[in-house]
Amino acid sequence: MLRPTNHGGVFVPDHQTIKTAPLNLNLFCSSNVKPVTMKVTFLGTNGWYDTRTGNTCSILIQSKEYDIILDAGNGLAKADQYITQDKPAYLFISHFHIDHIEGLHTLVKFRFSKGLVICGQVGTTGILNTFVANPFTVPFAQLPFPVRFLELDEGEHAIPFPVESLLLVHPAPCFGYRLSLDGKVITYCTDTGYCDNAVLLGRNSDLLITECGLKSGQESPGWPHLNPENALQIAKEAHAKRLALTHFGAEVYKSPEDRTDVQRQFQKECPGLIVATDDLTVEI
Repeated sequence: MLRPTNHGGVFVPDHQTIKTAPLNLNLFCSSNVKPVTMKVTFLGTNGWYDTRTGNTCSILIQSKEYDIILDAGNGLAKADQYITQDKPAYLFISHFHIDHIEGLHTLVKFRFSKGLVICGQVGTTGILNTFVANPFTVPFAQLPFPVRFLELDEGEHAIPFPVESLLLVHPAPCFGYRLSLDGKVITYCTDTGYCDNAVLLGRNSDLLITECGLKSGQESPGWPHLNPENALQIAKEAHAKRLALTHFGAEVYKSPEDRTDVQRQFQKECPGLIVATDDLTVEI
């Protein structure tokens, strides 16, 4: 159910684009190659805090009719480098840990000509109106474009494109999202440990994006996050066509080489694996 409320108002050193197509692999389900219709740009790929390896997490999806942003870490500030801001814009918030919302204070520099819809779990409106407010930053009501909130329960929604939201496993309530756009499915699961809902959301996805807060073999049962093995397990069980890793723990992945080690270690087991870096664009 939607609860609408209104409120006025692969490591690469620089930006590169990777063109991808669904792969016919034993690990993932097979599919026919489809025309490229969407771009997915990893604006920020760090978890917790910014380092020289990247900004905190935010992802831009450019579909035919919409510009969609997943989470609002500090990477959000770079979104206007990639879009014209003339499409309807949607921002999906997974949860309210600071590294997923701190970029909201940069919204004042944007000019979304058709406004911005912020989607999240029940309670999003009140929490974000407390955070994006005086004396911390420019309030939503004073932004140079209208902002509207859509609060989502668990389940399937049409907003107007199909979206499925389910709770993941994390100390704070955290939504994963499954978006259907232009005949493709993109699933986004962060922050979480391994869970059935991540597999359910990722089923037969053209692109499954998961966090990778931990290194290979590491576990964090008290504060669940994924290591590469967990992420590959979710992708395999979901029959996802492509897996992308992001939200690398800043205190764990301290250098670009730490990420390339993941690519090197798991690319044979998971052909087509995307180990995201800031400003990497993938076409699907």
